[in-house]
Amino acid sequence: MRDFAACVKKIGEPLIKDKIQCLQMNMGYVCNLSCRHCHVEAGPDRQENMSLAVVEDCLRFVENSGVTVIDITGGAPEMNPHLQHLIRGLRQIHSVESILLRSNLTILDSAKYAHLPKLFIENNVEIISSMPCYLEENVDFQRGKGVYNTSIKMLQKLNALGYGAAGPKLHLVYNPGGNILPGPQHELERAYKESLGERFGITFNSLYTITNAPIGRFRRDLKKQGLLDGYMDLLVDNFNPANLAKVMCRNLVNVDWQGRIYDCDFNHVLKLPIEINDNYIGNIKAEDLVGMPIKLDSHCFTCTAGAGSSCQGSLSNKAV
Repeated sequence: MRDFAACVKKIGEPLIKDKIQCLQMNMGYVCNLSCRHCHVEAGPDRQENMSLAVVEDCLRFVENSGVTVIDITGGAPEMNPHLQHLIRGLRQIHSVESILLRSNLTILDSAKYAHLPKLFIENNVEIISSMPCYLEENVDFQRGKGVYNTSIKMLQKLNALGYGAAGPKLHLVYNPGGNILPGPQHELERAYKESLGERFGITFNSLYTITNAPIGRFRRDLKKQGLLDGYMDLLVDNFNPANLAKVMCRNLVNVDWQGRIYDCDFNHVLKLPIEINDNYIGNIKAEDLVGMPIKLDSHCFTCTAGAGSSCQGSLSNKAV
């Protein structure tokens, strides 16, 4: 059965919003890469970027809501001209405990953005970097030729600046290269740390394993190969009801580049907004969202399959 809502109903516990702890900001779809697994289909040809007005409204939402975690994503969020203003503004808000920035690493090798790591360190910004494998062939297949070597170079630079040691945290992200579920997160993390440490002297804090959602470029690729139905069956067959209590959409609000809010980045891409009279970030209060039903569809099997998946990795060790 591929009706996720029916699976949830069968369990008997509705999937609703709890207290909002994290605001995930998608700064736009502009990116220097066009990765095969990208669910937002970001790339150099995209024009969508969050405006300063929306950034300001997001800052007001954070200040008024008491949100503790800000998760900044894209595209390549570094390519948004208002990123520095956002980060400095967030650090003025007392409730903000963690600022996470999702970087593809290669953008930081550009002279135009080479100054940003210093800004990140000064504001204690954690970096979460896509690194779908510790081997060059697999990374370049998924993300583009030359990406692996540039990523290694930038990880070494971040380490030299203090990331991954006593300074701000540095995390890597593993996405499967095809139509499979991620392996055990702790085992992959150990393999990454051994390989990258021995070969390049690279250290990092954690590895996050994230299941690929069957949307965007990844969905089209699966369909082209005749693998989409099989992949959906894999997600459905591995549905784990224990993950329902831990899914990120319970405590997270995603805001797109136009300021519209969603339960997660996947719903944002699929244009499934939170159903509220005015779902613009500048016109809502976090407490108004508590108890609201989460918008569900078949892609939700992504986050509940096997060990579970969230933007911060496997759900298997996450406390309820």
